[in-house]
Amino acid sequence: MAPIRVLVVTRLFPSSVEPLESPFARQQLAALGRRCPVLVAGVVPHLPGARLLGDRTHVGRLTRVPECETLAGLAVIHPRAAYVPGATRFPWLARFNGPLYLAGLLRYLPVLRGRFDVVLGTYLYPDACAAAALARLLGIPHVIKAHGTDVDVVARWPGLGRPISAALRSASWSLGVSRAMVASLVALGARADRTALLENGVDRSVFHPRDRRASRIALGLPAEGRLLVFVGLLVTAKGVRELLAAWEQLRDDGGPPVHLAVVGDGPLRAEVAQAASRAASNGGARRGLLFAPGALPLDRVALHLGAADVVTLPTHREGTPNVVLEALASGRPVVATRVGGIPDVITHGATGLLVSPRQTAELARALRDALDRSWDEGALAASAPPSWDESGARLHALLAQTVADPRLPDREIR
Repeated sequence: MAPIRVLVVTRLFPSSVEPLESPFARQQLAALGRRCPVLVAGVVPHLPGARLLGDRTHVGRLTRVPECETLAGLAVIHPRAAYVPGATRFPWLARFNGPLYLAGLLRYLPVLRGRFDVVLGTYLYPDACAAAALARLLGIPHVIKAHGTDVDVVARWPGLGRPISAALRSASWSLGVSRAMVASLVALGARADRTALLENGVDRSVFHPRDRRASRIALGLPAEGRLLVFVGLLVTAKGVRELLAAWEQLRDDGGPPVHLAVVGDGPLRAEVAQAASRAASNGGARRGLLFAPGALPLDRVALHLGAADVVTLPTHREGTPNVVLEALASGRPVVATRVGGIPDVITHGATGLLVSPRQTAELARALRDALDRSWDEGALAASAPPSWDESGARLHALLAQTVADPRLPDREIR
């Protein structure tokens, strides 16, 4: 039997210009690519004249992305898709971005026709909606994979309910990374018998228990005191402000110093830097320092998790965040909010502590509780999910089943 040929349509994929983008997608699709031919259409948002902005803006940097390249062993093309800026502030504008996204793909239609058996669209809108339309033009089935914000936020924007529902109804499978997301996809229009859980994986060759002191030395972090680690985008929705405020409370409680490492980049980086400066001039290492190394490759992220006493993610909304899975694989407890798929992977009191979103005082209490407890490193590591290879195998099985019979329900795959 010939291997299936998969076309992936998504913005959630790295490029040679932004190699650290969406590592979860790179790892899962690389695992899929070891099983069948895969072409990734890593769509690049584009604005006329963006090149003039240079690297000062995200859209300016993206003008340097090549039209095609090879990443993680996968062939990647980078179609340009125009968009209407401002959708986050004015969500009604987003309705124009689906047709614009599709238009960016259409110039590739002649070279794509007849070369693929199934289209995989990841992120509900505009990616998966455009992928559904492209699949119709190619005469092949499509599968949709959702991630988090696309379900919890974007799908609620005015004017998007109908195209999202239509894309989900026509999909051979709709996939969510948590049980909560699977239920949300059905509520948005996906057929219940064609909606499945596709768990993220974790690279255990990178994320595994490490010597805490050796990890701190390797990173130049203080050997004395306790260390909290956050990894993620520095945006309001990740709970960064609540974390900074909770950490200030821990510094004030008179105990041993509590340091904080904030790994990531984003709009709140300046606020994080200001908090680091205040801490350095107000007690310094005696009370706790803040370190903000920016976005890092996975091996450096793994060292930070190995250096941590507790990993935290006080996010307001989420799918199943990979940093939580990677923290567990590293043998570290997690303090996180009970949102999205996080309760699927964190057992309160056993592998971490769950708190309410946007509650600084509750977060501070849980962080102190987690720091004061003794945790079983081996049990934490054992609780982490399967590897990315197993996640990729599950995705391959669903796609192969789709190609064999788009109407076949999931009775065989385990």
